[in-house]
Amino acid sequence: MRRSSGRILTTHVGSLIRPQPLLPLIRAKQNGQPYDRELYWKCLGESVAEVVRQQVAAGIDVPSDGEFGKAISWSQYALERLSGFERRAGAGGASRFARGADRSRFAEFYAELDAASGPPATAGASIGEAVCVAPIRYTGQAEVQRDIANFKAALARAGVAEGFLPVAAPASVIPDRKNEHYASDEEMLEAIAEAMRDEYRAIVDAGLLLQLDDARAAVTYDRMVPPASLADYRRWLELQVAAINRATEGIPTDRIRYHVCWGSWPGPHTSDVPLKDIVDLVLRVRAGAYLIEGANPRHEHEWRVWEKAKLPEGSVLVPGVISHATNVVEHPELVAERIVRLARLVGRENVIAGTDCGFAQGPFHRRVHPSIMWAKLEALAEGARLASRELWN
Repeated sequence: MRRSSGRILTTHVGSLIRPQPLLPLIRAKQNGQPYDRELYWKCLGESVAEVVRQQVAAGIDVPSDGEFGKAISWSQYALERLSGFERRAGAGGASRFARGADRSRFAEFYAELDAASGPPATAGASIGEAVCVAPIRYTGQAEVQRDIANFKAALARAGVAEGFLPVAAPASVIPDRKNEHYASDEEMLEAIAEAMRDEYRAIVDAGLLLQLDDARAAVTYDRMVPPASLADYRRWLELQVAAINRATEGIPTDRIRYHVCWGSWPGPHTSDVPLKDIVDLVLRVRAGAYLIEGANPRHEHEWRVWEKAKLPEGSVLVPGVISHATNVVEHPELVAERIVRLARLVGRENVIAGTDCGFAQGPFHRRVHPSIMWAKLEALAEGARLASRELWN
């Protein structure tokens, strides 16, 4: 894993807005309608090559494939790569998403948000309810190898030495899943972790960085507390961390990036768990890089957590220094300020500039206009250049 030696490197969380030519093919595929498979594979490969080129042009040092190979969403895509799950129409999606203290307190706001954009997990494609009805096994070997091949070809074409593929951490795999097979949800979690190990290892064995996306880790606090307590939630989170570490056992730490956020939706977030209350557990995850929100108005103040929290030996912090959830493009000088104050705390070589979350949570759900996404990534790169001049002067 590259480090910021001589200058602040740049990256992002992974998911980027899908290009228009790809969307009709994904929609037909996901909804079980006829589509031209050869055209889909061709369009997908070309789209990945182009998005890598665009990232490099914007100034991103460590790019992703944009998650273009995921036909559902950042977490639900696992339905196409795991056996044991059955999709049932009607019960899932919007009703199951309408939970949590934030949604309860601001019900009228969320009603307007959902009416305007549709439930985040299901906009543009049918999902329904995902129910585990049989043993869970990994069946996505062809899909992950396709993603790897497309991405490696794009990196080579762009002349980029290092890139990452984002995939779901065990807790975030089909996060609203229902269990009708295993004796307990904990047993189902273990089965998911064991199955996803195949995907994790395939990515690393291919020479790419593995990024584990884990929004459910922090978001579950909003869903649990109250009536549960912080202690109850921390015990739950400890189980998730242990599952991650078992799933990545044997993978070199410096090949793993761990992304935790408070959910990407553009809401009030008044019931988010404070970073200071979970940072110790987050840092127990075996990872060479920790990607954590730091640019939005609910969490930017938490840079002070790093006055006391200590990164594991050899690991780096990838703070969000631009937000995915607002159309306002951050000024590069503000980006530089965010980078510098953290670099002063954890060491300039231990900081890589990143984003709060992905710009698209699925093929049909985005947070900003594509032109604004690229402007934000350019501001990120310019801010990193300004910070580098200050930190290495």
